[in-house]
Amino acid sequence: MSINVTPRARVIIDNDFAGDPDDLFQTAHHLLCPAVEIPFIVGSHLRAGDPWHPSPTTATSAVEVANELLGMMGMAGKVPVLTGSEVKLDDVHTPQVTKAAEAIVAEAMRDDVKTPLYYAAGGGLTDLASAWLMEPRIAERLTLVWIGGLEYLDLAPPVPGVTGTEYNLNIDITSGQVLFNDSAIPIWQVPRNVYRQMLFSHAEMEATIRPLGPLGAYLVDSIERVMEMIGKVGMNIGDTYALGDSPLVTLTALQSSFQPDPSSSQYVTRPAPRLDEAGLYVDHPAGRPIRVYTQIDTRLTFGDMQARLALFARK
Repeated sequence: MSINVTPRARVIIDNDFAGDPDDLFQTAHHLLCPAVEIPFIVGSHLRAGDPWHPSPTTATSAVEVANELLGMMGMAGKVPVLTGSEVKLDDVHTPQVTKAAEAIVAEAMRDDVKTPLYYAAGGGLTDLASAWLMEPRIAERLTLVWIGGLEYLDLAPPVPGVTGTEYNLNIDITSGQVLFNDSAIPIWQVPRNVYRQMLFSHAEMEATIRPLGPLGAYLVDSIERVMEMIGKVGMNIGDTYALGDSPLVTLTALQSSFQPDPSSSQYVTRPAPRLDEAGLYVDHPAGRPIRVYTQIDTRLTFGDMQARLALFARK
């Protein structure tokens, strides 16, 4: 007898699929989790001139990649993929009005469902910030789960040899200011020091993921293309890869059975800092409480990912 697991939460996936392919692992995993419903996926933009994909239409490219993944999984057309804004916000007052932003508002404002809504973002925040600027009432109706932001120095040291703004926030610092400084949206943040914990070795990929049918090979090939690309510019990234977007699955789809919550991962609650023009934290003791995750349950995350990919391949 198999257990019939049904959705108990909704998750909007927002990712920059034209860039780092860790989002392919996260999205494939999310789509295979029966505990969540994915109403749609947002393909979001990269920073202008980003070396991953320096074109001016990276949101469009993101949609193409996400649809390719869905096709690989036999799910083409079953989950809508919407094109987000191709550019960042101009200022903290003016949204980039797109069909994606409109769809975020519509999903958040639904009155015909009771399941909680999570906004799982593995890149920039332009589209959610735009949605909030268009309809601030969505702050009461969803939770942002975000992979991004610098380390909090009282919790972790900065990454050795790295300066400047964290990658995902740097896609659109203004949108981060909207959501941290101005909105009341609940935030579960996975900052850089924590998403860097999500290391998966190349040997594990070859031994446990590649054999899992065409989808397994597709996922591993996406990482090997990065290794080859990086090698051509004289860099050696070693024998591991950070599947840094995977906590989006852990925190939304893999919650505890009773009193649902990501109970096997650790966080602290602190007042939301303000973000300055450089994307740095400014202490704001009066800020609303947000969760800042300090440790993700990697065993659960990667064990479940491998199991679901294996079950999918078996079918």
